Amino acid sequence: MKRYFLRVLVGLMAVLAVLIGLTGGCGLVGDGTDADRDEPVTFGDYWYQGKAEISSYTLKQARYGELHDGDAVLIFVTEDFSARKQVKLDRPDEAEDDAVKVLKLNALREFNTGVYPYTVMTSVFTPVYGDRYPRTLKITTSVQEWCGHAFVQLNRLDDRYHVQQYSYFESEGDRVTDLADAIPEDEIWTTIRLNPDALPTGNVTMIPGTLYQRFDHTAWRTVNATAILMPDARQPDLMVYNLVYYPELNRTLTIKFKRDFPHEIESWEEVEFAQDGTQKELVTTAVLNKRLMLDYWTKNSVADVKLRRELGLED
Repeated sequence: MKRYFLRVLVGLMAVLAVLIGLTGGCGLVGDGTDADRDEPVTFGDYWYQGKAEISSYTLKQARYGELHDGDAVLIFVTEDFSARKQVKLDRPDEAEDDAVKVLKLNALREFNTGVYPYTVMTSVFTPVYGDRYPRTLKITTSVQEWCGHAFVQLNRLDDRYHVQQYSYFESEGDRVTDLADAIPEDEIWTTIRLNPDALPTGNVTMIPGTLYQRFDHTAWRTVNATAILMPDARQPDLMVYNLVYYPELNRTLTIKFKRDFPHEIESWEEVEFAQDGTQKELVTTAVLNKRLMLDYWTKNSVADVKLRRELGLED
């Protein structure tokens, strides 16, 4: 098993070295400074236009030993957030120093397992200006299915994350814990959109994704991983970010996104490995279907159902 994962890492590093030699580097937009967040022809024009970016994906979700067809939706939008209460501000103009501009991600998955459906949502609140708040302030995940529902919330407190977990499972219900400083996997998605140059690479300490933790019934902890950012060998307009969790989780996460701003996410893949190091046949995948910029909160009438069809979602 160890040799298998080492081969995976060595192969990725070899591809990275070759591609950097060919391209002269990743060539990502911006130099990683907060000044890039104010560039009027890039970040401001795109993210401060009063709309959300909504992307639908064709989902193949591994669950219960089978792949289940479904839909995934990523909704990215900027909003004013309270640093103290860690909720969306009702009156940001009155909040003064408590107001923090965040990029919010609402990541949804819907799929059926036999007769009963799963509905999943993860919310991530990452400050736009990393010099003031370098880590995501809040992450929540809720899972609903016919057996019951579960909810987890991570709040950034000083140099740690405070975790509150509630579940219909006896062994998982009503738990509170603190995690030492580490990078939340759920933050990777918003970092890609804010500034891919800031993505962690090399040997990193991670908090595994909250949805992974729920599905795998894994105890809350920080784990070691190897992170690699490289150009896509087949599609030069894309970048690939790989997280390889070994040996604690025997899992990889791969996200493909546009090299150029605004760095749209095109697909992702989640792979778990058997104890002998071989890849399981079941791999969760999500591939872009449609994308719209939309002030969806104003589109709540019966006539607006047509927008779901434009996104490739069922009515």
